[in-house]
Amino acid sequence: METSSTRTSSIASTLGVGSGVDMIALAEDLARAQFEPRQLRLEDQSQVLERQISIASTLRSLLSSFASALGDRVRTGDLSAQPNIANASVAKVSAPIGTAGKGTYSLEVEQLAKSQTLAGPAYTASTDTVGAGTMTIRFGAIDTANSTFTADTSKADVTIDIAPGATLADVAKAINAKGSGVTAYISQTTAGAQLVMKGPQGEQNGFVVEVAEDPDNPGLSNLGWAPGDDPARLLATSQNALYKLDGLARTSASNTIESAAPGLSLDLTGTNIGAPTTIGFGNPKAAVTTAMTDIVGALNEIAAALNEATDPLTGDLSRDYGARALRREFSALGSKIIMPNAPEGTPRTLAELGVAIQRNGTFKLDSARLDQALAKDPEGVAAMFTPGLNGIFATIDRIARNNTISTDPGSLAGSVARYTSQSKDISEDLAELAEKQERLRSTMVARFSASDARVAASQSTLDFLKSQIDVWNSQRN
Repeated sequence: METSSTRTSSIASTLGVGSGVDMIALAEDLARAQFEPRQLRLEDQSQVLERQISIASTLRSLLSSFASALGDRVRTGDLSAQPNIANASVAKVSAPIGTAGKGTYSLEVEQLAKSQTLAGPAYTASTDTVGAGTMTIRFGAIDTANSTFTADTSKADVTIDIAPGATLADVAKAINAKGSGVTAYISQTTAGAQLVMKGPQGEQNGFVVEVAEDPDNPGLSNLGWAPGDDPARLLATSQNALYKLDGLARTSASNTIESAAPGLSLDLTGTNIGAPTTIGFGNPKAAVTTAMTDIVGALNEIAAALNEATDPLTGDLSRDYGARALRREFSALGSKIIMPNAPEGTPRTLAELGVAIQRNGTFKLDSARLDQALAKDPEGVAAMFTPGLNGIFATIDRIARNNTISTDPGSLAGSVARYTSQSKDISEDLAELAEKQERLRSTMVARFSASDARVAASQSTLDFLKSQIDVWNSQRN
């Protein structure tokens, strides 16, 4: 598109004004010629930096996604031998994280753990005032047959202050606010509004309620209770779970029993007196083989991208500290001890699970060696698939996290930060260069215009002299 400056220059040339040279275009060409080499170098550097930022960010993202997916996979727990129970109405069975079970167990549940449930007297409504004073909850064992209470001195008493004007609903809130394990709610029964208190499971978690009443605001003593008081208020007595595992009698204050046996946790849900049920363990071989295949595939995806990025001839990250550090870490991954606390003779490295590293930096799974490890020590293999401090997930997760530390120059995030800073500097240099080029162009235009004016004046004088000489010559003739 023709600009006003080019139109002016063209008109000037057409009319024969000045030297006839396009001074504006000349100034632009000269200014560009002076700065163009450096500008091209900076633009090339900027493009390289953009590629480096993109590739390093992609590698970092691949690592993080792999670690996250691996963590989700490990946390499902199916990579260890999972327990199963023949009579599912008796208990729910599971494997504690990082453990593996084998063999079979028999389970007979004679009694479930229960919590004490205590009801208060009936009121017209939950908004009825109940008096004032102090309620004290004391824990221990309740003997209903003999109307006795044996305090558990290892448990602290719970003191609850009830202010004048407090309602039945306020008492329930005050009990819950203590967080003692005793919970309370108001039940609207056929008799009226009743305060219901429930303690934790277990024989030693029974409780009594002692009341110190404010004489000026009586009535709170109605909520007190101890063995020998109204037996109808004691809706359930606390008790321990009684069960037999492999015929051996056991007791538990809770129906949830962690690590009842190696690789086995129980959540008791019913009784089966005289009819023991069987607990066995499935074979995790198929799940572990699939998981290892997926792990090797994910490692190869990252390794392929890393190989391309660090290629000595064509790789944009061939000299990058973060990429080279990651490549060294990958090359040592197979032999790295990822289970430092594992007993001697149990698998401690990925190589022992069949992971081999090839010359080009990619990974290969030796299925035969994995099968041997599973056959020899399934518990040891399963222990490597945990979300704990050691194992396959912890190792990959640690690599991924280390490469997100932007202050570490030897990480991918450090590389991204460095390249981003350099790219910003180049952008500022290009902007400064453009300003300098424009100032030079403007200066040249001004100087060339002045020169053009002087040339034009000289040309006019010369033309006048020529015309005068012509006149003189004609007169002589």
